[in-house]
Amino acid sequence: MSHFTSENEALLQSMLRQLLQSVKEKISGAPSVECAEEILLHLEETDENFHNYEFVKYLRQYIKNTVGPVIEEETEKCTSAQNQGEISGYDTLVQHLTKKTRESKEYREMMHALKNVMMIVVESLINKFEEDQIHDKELDSKAKKERQSGYYTDNCSDSDSSFNQSYAFMSQEQLQLLAERLDPIQPKEVRQEALQTLCLAPASDILSSESWPRLRKHLTISLADPDATFSEKILRFYAKTFSSSPFNMTKEVYTSLARHLELYFLSGEYSLHISAGLDVSNSDVTRLLKKVRLLNEYQKEAPSSWIRHPEKYMEEVVESTLSLLSVKHKRNPSASPDFLSPMHVLALLDIKAVWFKKWTHAYYSRRVVFRLLEKKYKSLINVAVQQCLDYFEFCKAAVAKNSKVSDKQNFSYTGPELQYICFVHSLCILGRLLIYKQGQNLFPVQLKNKKDSVSITDVLVLFTQLIYYSPSYSKAASEAHADNYSPESLVMEILQVFCDQTGCAVECLHTDAVVDALLRPIQSLLSGTETASMGKNTLPNFFDLCLETTLLDVADILARIAASEDGLSLLLYGENEKNAEDSPTAAHVIVQFTKKLLRDDISHLSGSELLPVVKGAFIFVCRQMYRTCEGLQMLIPYGLHESIAEAWRKTSLLSERVPTPVTDAGSTSSVSQESKNSLLWEDTLLDALLNFSATPKGLFLLHSTGAMNDCVNFLFSSLSKKIPVNFGNRIIVTQMATTPMAAVALQSSGFIKALITELWALLECGKDDLRITQPKSTPVDPIDQSCHKSFLFLVNFLTYPAVFELLSKRDIPNKPMYSFREVPTDIIDIIDRIIILNSEAKIHSLFNYEQSHIFGLRLLNVLCCELNTLLLLETQYKVSQVLLTAQEENVTETSEGPGVFIIDGLSVERNHVLVRINLIGGPQERILPLRALDKSSDLYPWPMFSSFPVPKCYLPEIPKKAEFRQGKYKAWKSFTLVFHSNHVSYNTLFNLFSFVLAMDADVKKENLSSVQQLGVEMTVRYGKYLNLLKEDAENGLCFVLMNCEEFLKQQQRPKKFSCLQEHCVGYDWFASSIFLIMSGDREKTLTFLQQFSRLLVSAFLWLPRLHLSMHLPVTTVEYGIHPVYFCSAHHVEMLLKAELPLVCSAFHLSGFTPSQICLQWITQCFWNYLDWSEICHYIAICILLGPDYQIYMCISVFRHLQQDILKHTEDRDLQVFLKEEALHGFRVSDYLDYMESLEEIYRPMLLKDMRTIRAQNT
Repeated sequence: MSHFTSENEALLQSMLRQLLQSVKEKISGAPSVECAEEILLHLEETDENFHNYEFVKYLRQYIKNTVGPVIEEETEKCTSAQNQGEISGYDTLVQHLTKKTRESKEYREMMHALKNVMMIVVESLINKFEEDQIHDKELDSKAKKERQSGYYTDNCSDSDSSFNQSYAFMSQEQLQLLAERLDPIQPKEVRQEALQTLCLAPASDILSSESWPRLRKHLTISLADPDATFSEKILRFYAKTFSSSPFNMTKEVYTSLARHLELYFLSGEYSLHISAGLDVSNSDVTRLLKKVRLLNEYQKEAPSSWIRHPEKYMEEVVESTLSLLSVKHKRNPSASPDFLSPMHVLALLDIKAVWFKKWTHAYYSRRVVFRLLEKKYKSLINVAVQQCLDYFEFCKAAVAKNSKVSDKQNFSYTGPELQYICFVHSLCILGRLLIYKQGQNLFPVQLKNKKDSVSITDVLVLFTQLIYYSPSYSKAASEAHADNYSPESLVMEILQVFCDQTGCAVECLHTDAVVDALLRPIQSLLSGTETASMGKNTLPNFFDLCLETTLLDVADILARIAASEDGLSLLLYGENEKNAEDSPTAAHVIVQFTKKLLRDDISHLSGSELLPVVKGAFIFVCRQMYRTCEGLQMLIPYGLHESIAEAWRKTSLLSERVPTPVTDAGSTSSVSQESKNSLLWEDTLLDALLNFSATPKGLFLLHSTGAMNDCVNFLFSSLSKKIPVNFGNRIIVTQMATTPMAAVALQSSGFIKALITELWALLECGKDDLRITQPKSTPVDPIDQSCHKSFLFLVNFLTYPAVFELLSKRDIPNKPMYSFREVPTDIIDIIDRIIILNSEAKIHSLFNYEQSHIFGLRLLNVLCCELNTLLLLETQYKVSQVLLTAQEENVTETSEGPGVFIIDGLSVERNHVLVRINLIGGPQERILPLRALDKSSDLYPWPMFSSFPVPKCYLPEIPKKAEFRQGKYKAWKSFTLVFHSNHVSYNTLFNLFSFVLAMDADVKKENLSSVQQLGVEMTVRYGKYLNLLKEDAENGLCFVLMNCEEFLKQQQRPKKFSCLQEHCVGYDWFASSIFLIMSGDREKTLTFLQQFSRLLVSAFLWLPRLHLSMHLPVTTVEYGIHPVYFCSAHHVEMLLKAELPLVCSAFHLSGFTPSQICLQWITQCFWNYLDWSEICHYIAICILLGPDYQIYMCISVFRHLQQDILKHTEDRDLQVFLKEEALHGFRVSDYLDYMESLEEIYRPMLLKDMRTIRAQNT
């Protein structure tokens, strides 16, 4: 700017003027100069066109040319410094560059020059502004002298303005004069001159004047003037008013236009009829369409502003509209059916009734619309329903085979096209109306030509029938048209909205009549006839032309219905469950049709390209059902899983046989597309099979298909493609972790490796040396939020079956050295690296030693809550000894005697784990130390220890011996009675196996496996604490276990499978419980177990009873799934959904399953979760009252924990809470009445299923 010329000054003036004119409105509205300055300072934030102003562009270029070299030079210096580690982080770099640039000489010179130049430019602008003001005053006075008419015209058109408008400012007298001159009795020339004058005046002045009522009346009449030019000017005036005036003024204009149109349709001049069609090129028709279009444009814009004004204004607009649309042709009533009504014309311009959608969107206006419809204009609803009925009859007669809106541009509409357009408009209005409760209250409606009234259900059945009775585009054609006005697509839009509106769907859609209408084409195809009789109606002749589209639409709506609880119940049991046995419900029809599709047994679909898509759609409907326990129970008899598996095997074989592409391009494309379609269909089938594992029994069925490994690989592939992990996938993984084969499949697929790799990247480091621009924040929680999700995944996965399969007989690596970049890939690696830290090499290999080790200890704590897992880890890895050694090393060094334990995060965690894994007991039988410091003076009052036994302070006062003796006597008396009573004959299931006490009476515990030995020690220690056992009880318990093992082997199948190992059953906690109940009397214990083994309840209480048992089918044994899981736990989930829906939802949200925690409780007979007296009660009620009480017991526990479950779901640690926490305050006696109420409802179903486990090859 050192060479600043006059041309530069003029250019800058022009740029600055443009900027100021653009922000003129913002500045002029500012209450003070300071506010105006503030607006200019923040202009970049508030003005989206800020960077498009020429002045801003000029400044940006000037700054770039001046200080750009300085910035580039400093950037190069900073880059080299950053490489040497002197500068780090993007923010630091920017701050450094900014500081250096502002301190440079170039920057100071630029600011000085810019300030001087802008002062010159601004001063010039101010001077020019003063000159313009003087010039304007001169023009003003001159105009006053020349004024001859009764009004003053201001033609001050600023040369820089983009509007160039002229306005007439008039007094009340002048407006009165205009109103007189616009009277229709005045000569044409006078009226035209007055109208010209009116158009120059501001609309706000006219609408607020006293003369407006007269003006409005004359304008309304003048709109019908035969002179097209004159009426066109009035429309322009109306349009200008709509765009520039507030709603309280524009509603006057709108009601005027609506009144004119109403009078026009009622007048004798109007003679348009539907049968004659409509020629839009006709001048009279064009004028009519312009008026209605202006009306419709305002209808769509008004809702955005009318909420800011009194309701009466909006009510005037709504009522004038409804009054117009309800016009009857009074002059010739007999011709009314052929009358081209205002609704027809409006439908031409707004075929999907967008105006009505906007008017009913907000409750503020919706309430008024529905109130007026109910009180005064219900005939509009009648007409809309009649339009839909007429079109339906039209379709049934096959007259309108191709009657839909033409894609070609035409200038005329035939009668059928006009009727069709009005039908679409009416359909959209009804679809919107029925969404809301107030709209539903307008039904039923009574039509003139029908005896019975038309209900909401009738309307929805009509909509549903339109899907397959009306002509439809093919799928290819539908994709080619963005706006598809076919009835099928419009009805689908409406029904899909209904399904999304829960309340509306319950009221309207979830009825047998609607579902029957949806199923009609399916039932027709099942019966094998194309036009099978369905009551009064038959399927249309052209049904074949759009069969695939129709079936896909039906499947879409059925799937949406099945997605809700009420909809699923409707499909499974019907609207009235009592009548479910009388005729097959929708679920039966759907699954039968799906099986027929999978067998390619539908002749009408043979050879169709869309057949796989149709199959997939109906499989998805079934999937919505069999993903739930109650839905699966109903579908099991049909063997759908076998049909899907068979289809998958065929598809898998075909995909392997796809020919190798040849050089011919066309052939390559064809083969490639065929291959893609085949793979897509294969993935669809695998996904369908995978979703069976959402329930315990479904997972059992998936095992029977032989597709477990492929399904797990598909699941991992989906997750690897960064497909979001939804709640359903988390539930599936949790269910799979409960069975050995599925756990091994997850390991083999790479799922566990990927999970652990991701965890390690969060805890320590990833595989790649990624550049870190800023350090990670220091964790404040024991488990950082970034690792919480991975922690929960591991908790869900590491059940005892999974731990046993992945860790049994595997040693910890214990390497002499670990690389910093050595990433764990397996569960054994995680245990080695962050749980059992028994060497300096392991500690030094961790970047975040404390955080990672606390993570490992927390994981260990959850794992050890499952007693079988605890026994496995302790026997294989001596976990407690490792922790004791670490505690021993974590003391202060003193020259005087033993040191003091150092209290830190790790020692506190270790202390908690040590107490948990060495003490057995319910909530009142052991005390677990907290894992947090106390804010009082004594930060950690819990004593630490580095050797056993555990300090006595962790054991409450020993219960009185008499109490347990009395409880034991009652239990034994009850058990004795049960075997001599006829009341339990229903319980008999298994043949009595022979107990021959041939074992050595002095059997030692060394004869047992290490796991059993440790289990014996824990049991005896617990029994002694309860004063139930004597000192020599170990040998007695070993004797019982050895005999049980030997006797159970007599009924076990030979081991012919490789994936499962021999002793996956774990320790016998039930036999140990009976041993305690019998106060260590081994003969009484074995006698009881001998008698007990004959009962059905033994299959569910005594888990080792059916391990590899010949009483179970071979396949069930091979899967390694116990009946407690696929029967008891399955029914717990089913009852939980019905009895405690909030708890069921909480489990679903957490990605955890009730079946997993129930299996853990039942396997260890609620040890560590209930006090001993409650454990005895649990065993007693199951034996005395029936095996189904095991299920009721679990439901009662969940009911007891409901509030805690909801809280911990919100805290995102539900699975940790359920596994770690004992059942505080739970007493079996408190819930006996509740269990009896459950028995009354569910016993027949549960006992029937429990008795069928011997043939459970479902």
